Amino acid sequence: MKLEFTIDKKYDKRMAKDFGFSNEVFKKIDATYKTSLPFLELTKDLYQKSWNEINKEFSDYIEKETGYKWFYPKYECVVSVIHPGISNFGTSPKIVRHWKENSYYMRRITAHELILSHYFEIYKRYYKDEGLKDGQVWALAEIAAFALTSLTKDVKKWWPWNTEYYTNHNYPQIVEIQNKLKTIFLKKKNFDEYIKEGIKLIRKYPDMSPAQKAK
Repeated sequence: MKLEFTIDKKYDKRMAKDFGFSNEVFKKIDATYKTSLPFLELTKDLYQKSWNEINKEFSDYIEKETGYKWFYPKYECVVSVIHPGISNFGTSPKIVRHWKENSYYMRRITAHELILSHYFEIYKRYYKDEGLKDGQVWALAEIAAFALTSLTKDVKKWWPWNTEYYTNHNYPQIVEIQNKLKTIFLKKKNFDEYIKEGIKLIRKYPDMSPAQKAK
C-alpha cells in the first residue's frame, strides 16, 4: 500500500457542504487557498516525506496484525484547510488530514484514519451479514484503530512521543467497550477473533454513534 498526499480545493469545499458549514467557512477556504497555497504545497511535501519513511513498515504491520491485505494499492490523503482528520465508511481509498501539523506528529492520526478505512472494508466485505448499525461499526473501527496505533511494540518506533492515548481521546462513549476489548486484543489468536468479540460486545450498545454522549 502506498499513501499519496494531495491538495484538492474542490474536495475541501464539498466536505464543507456535506458537513453543513456556514458561508463564512467557505470564504475562509477560498481565502486560505488564495493566500497560502505555496505553504499548503510545502506542507503536503513535508507530510509525504515523513510518511514515506514509515509507509512500507506500517503497511506490512497492518497486514500482519489484521490478516487482511490492503484493499487498494494506493490511498489518497487530502491535506485539508478545514478538517483535522476523517476516513470513510469503506466507500473509497481516501482520507483527510489537516494542514497545520508537524510533519512527524501527523503520522499517528494519519495511520488511525487509514486503519479506520481498512476496518470498514473488512466489515463491509466479510461481516456485513452481522447486521450492525453504522454507528456500531464506527465504534469498533475506532477502537481497533486506537489499539493498533498504541498497544503494540511496533508503533513506538513510528510515534514514540504519542502511544499513551488508548482511551484518552474525544469519544468517551466508546471507552467502556475499549476497556473490555483491550485484553482481548492483546491475547487474540488472530484479528478475526478480535472482530467477532467486538461484534458480540457492541450489540449491547445499539445507539452508538460519533455524536452520542457518554452515560
